[in-house]
Parts: sequence; structure tokens; C-alpha cells
Amino acid sequence: MPVSCGVRPRFIGTLDAFVSGVVAGYGIAIPVGAIALLIIQVGIKCGFRCGFMAGAGAATADLLYAVLAVLGGAALAQVINSAGNMFQLLSGIVLVVIALVGLRKATRRVEHVEVALPNRSELVKTYARFLGLTVINPTTIIYFAAVVVGLGLASDLTATGGVMFAVGAFLASLSWQTLLASVGAIAGKGMSPRVQQIAMVGGNLLILGLAAVILLR
Repeated sequence: MPVSCGVRPRFIGTLDAFVSGVVAGYGIAIPVGAIALLIIQVGIKCGFRCGFMAGAGAATADLLYAVLAVLGGAALAQVINSAGNMFQLLSGIVLVVIALVGLRKATRRVEHVEVALPNRSELVKTYARFLGLTVINPTTIIYFAAVVVGLGLASDLTATGGVMFAVGAFLASLSWQTLLASVGAIAGKGMSPRVQQIAMVGGNLLILGLAAVILLR
């Protein structure tokens, strides 16, 4: 029996929405920023499990913003954009604090720099911390809203298509963050305590530089 004309376009639309979500997810995740550096650092410091949970937190924030963009992207992005200065100041201050705390820990005596096996509580805290850090970045919702509106998804996206877009964005982001966690964990295993210390100092200086750029632009 031939496929009816009403079914085929809907299937293609849903698939297109998923592919668009995947592309959008990689687009927001791949550029190297403070979150990416922090995920690698977590992988170096306490192994893959910690790094993965950090990445999962960041990917969950991307999922939330992708859902919000589908539900009311353009209007919501405009509201958040109007409060952009407040979010910019907040994210910059948070990154400065993270960098300074990280530098303090990294510049302690070398024997304190070691890979520790995380317990469940530490993993949950790592997830929550990175979820919060990624959520306070208003660029994410603006980015996803621009994708939804720019590709014409906002006008005729079905509920299923919206779900597929958000899932695609989440899976793409999670896969990239997992790669970063793996890089950090592998690097941490092959590093001597001194090299780990140097890497931690360098990473936190980069984060401090990114914070300065955010606060001064």
C-alpha cells in the first residue's frame, strides 16, 4: 500500500528537526570556552567519572535551553537579551572566583595534586555545579532561539519535532562534553604531579582571561 501524502512530510520534518538539533548542539558545544576548559580540568583532577558528570551537567543546560527555545525562543531570547548585562556580570564574577580558587589549589605543594576517586555525592555536586555554570550563560538561549527561528522551525514545528530537536541538541552536546572528559582523564593518567600542577595553573589562567574578556567587553 502506498504511503499517504500526509505521513511522509511529517516524518521528514521530524528527522530534519533532529538533525537540526544535532548541528545546533555541536555548534554551541564545540567552541572552546571556560566550561570546556573546566571539564578537561575536572577530568585531569579526578578522572573520567567526574569529567563525565561535569559534561552531563553542561549538556543538560543545553537541553533545557533548547526546549525553551522551541517553546518560545524568539520572545524569551529577547527578554534575556535585555538583561544581558546582568548575566554577563554574574557569569564573569563566577568565572573569576572559580579561577582564583583553582589557582590557589593548583599552586599548593605538588604532593597535593593527585587523582582522587570520587564518591556518589561528589559526582552529584559536580553535575549540579556545571549545570548551574552553564545555565547562567544567556548566550545559549539566544543561540538556540536564533537557530529555531532562522531555520523556520518556530512556525510549523510539531510537538514531536520539538522533542527531537531538543534531544538531538542534548546528544550532540553530551557526546562532545564526554570527549572532553575523556581527554582530561587520559591526560591526567599520563601526567606527573608537577605536570598536572602546571596544567591546572595554565587552565585557570585561561579561565581568568576569559572572565576578563566577559567583564570588559
